[in-house]
Amino acid sequence: MPWEKSFDIDQAIDSATQVFWSKGYVAASLADLMKATGINKGSFYNAFGSKKKLFTESLLKYSREKHKALIKELSAMNDPVAAVTALFDELVEQSLSDQDRKGCLLVNTALDLPHHDEDTERTVKKGFAEIVSFFKDQIELGQKEGTIPSSVDSYVTSKALFALIVGLRVLARGVFDRESLEAIRTQAIDLIK
Repeated sequence: MPWEKSFDIDQAIDSATQVFWSKGYVAASLADLMKATGINKGSFYNAFGSKKKLFTESLLKYSREKHKALIKELSAMNDPVAAVTALFDELVEQSLSDQDRKGCLLVNTALDLPHHDEDTERTVKKGFAEIVSFFKDQIELGQKEGTIPSSVDSYVTSKALFALIVGLRVLARGVFDRESLEAIRTQAIDLIK
């Protein structure tokens, strides 16, 4: 008799994502994941195959729902300076409202890449490249519109803005307060003025 799933796979991935996000891949045990998802061991392996495959699904879903959705929304603003500002404003507020100080799952995973395989590394790099591309596109659009000076190097500045995001997300996990995070935001906006 073939195996039939009796649970919502998206909900299970969301629950597992919370475990990976708060504990990290290495520290998240199979017991933690089964408890969070409410799935027994047999169903877990039938549905996901392994902890690694579940982590990959979690990371992809997180990237799709958190990063890609936000970038799409901000790109639709048709105001490059406002879009970049809104991204930093959103990240500062997310960071300050995160009581568990989990940070960003992609950034956390990047910091832990020695414990991951090439598939995970590619997923992280792709997510990061999309953010860099967002910045580069916004800078170039702003230059065409005259709202961002033509002297701003879109390639270098997009990388610098991304580095500020990574720094913000890491430092917000407990080292920096609102004033310090807003200073990072201000420095980011100054890069495109």
